[in-house]
Amino acid sequence: MSFSFQLEATCGAARAGRFLTPHGEVQTPVFMPVGTLATVKGVPQDVLEELGVQILLNNTYHLYLRPGVETIHHLGGVQKFMAWHKPILTDSGGFQVFSLSDLRKLTEDGVQFRSHLDGSLHFFSPETSLAAEIGLGADIIMAFDECTEFPATYERARQSMELTARWARRSHDYFQAHKREVPWFEEKTRQLGSEQTQALFGIVQGGMYPDLRRESAERTVAIGFSGHAIGGLSVGEPREKTWEIVNQTIPLLPADKPRYVMGVGTPEEIVEYVRLGVDMMDCVMPTRAARHGLLFTSQGKLNIKNARYARDDNPIDPNCRCKVCTRYSRAYLRHLYASQEVLAQVLNTVHNLAHYLDIMRRVRETIISGEFAIARPVS
Repeated sequence: MSFSFQLEATCGAARAGRFLTPHGEVQTPVFMPVGTLATVKGVPQDVLEELGVQILLNNTYHLYLRPGVETIHHLGGVQKFMAWHKPILTDSGGFQVFSLSDLRKLTEDGVQFRSHLDGSLHFFSPETSLAAEIGLGADIIMAFDECTEFPATYERARQSMELTARWARRSHDYFQAHKREVPWFEEKTRQLGSEQTQALFGIVQGGMYPDLRRESAERTVAIGFSGHAIGGLSVGEPREKTWEIVNQTIPLLPADKPRYVMGVGTPEEIVEYVRLGVDMMDCVMPTRAARHGLLFTSQGKLNIKNARYARDDNPIDPNCRCKVCTRYSRAYLRHLYASQEVLAQVLNTVHNLAHYLDIMRRVRETIISGEFAIARPVS
């Protein structure tokens, strides 16, 4: 059984579906918390399970540098390494290499870069990036791409898009030749009575230019990936531009495969991306904001650092039933943050993740019931 996506219901362009991986089923639309270094900062895996997290995102670049692919491979793969028994998606590391603009050298072959940890020299190509992802053993892995910066001229965006298209073909070819080289993954699929391998997704680039996005989508889809992502967003462009690019690109992607928008967004935005037909999203916002005292609620954003909460015995969000809101007051959480207690960041993160995941659950339910509400698009 190869990777497949089953569409269950639609409501307008919004979709509810599911796909099966060797580590479990994922119901869509889905928000994937970011566990860059094989950890969602401050939140143990059992708490993630209690929250209903279906799938995590890990990053190949960071795990490649520390503790190293060989170490994780020797220990039985990233799921066993981090004691997480549900699906994982790994980013190829293209975005992280992009962020090292002062420490990298880009060629047709790949990217030479220096580690942000110790300055050591490394090289990622489509082949070596895929080798690392295959070695880590995640359920879904991403083709190696070049993330186009913002702003970028049309010519620069075209060159970058074309390079990504060539790298996509090389990523796919390498994957086809080496996708059965993860022994414990093969054992897991045999337990399920299937022959499923890891699933490889392609990435659409093209900067902020609709015609380049269209060409990138056509060339990426033609290769034959198991799913498709829209990359090169959240790189400094205005949010309305992000929405515009997603809106124009989603209809170009096959309806029978998962559609993934990388690196977005706020609670309001993720609902709007579902409305456009997006199935998968990830973003560091709920966890990063939590560490800085910014909490998301059904009534809007709440900055727990504010002195007005010093004697407030209300929960963060009276409409939230997460383990933080049912136990702790705003006053206590503000005290923890002001005292620089680690627990403040942990509890804030648990609440923000619960808020995002609850949104996705409600959205899925309303798509299936045909009651997904009409609202004003993000602008």
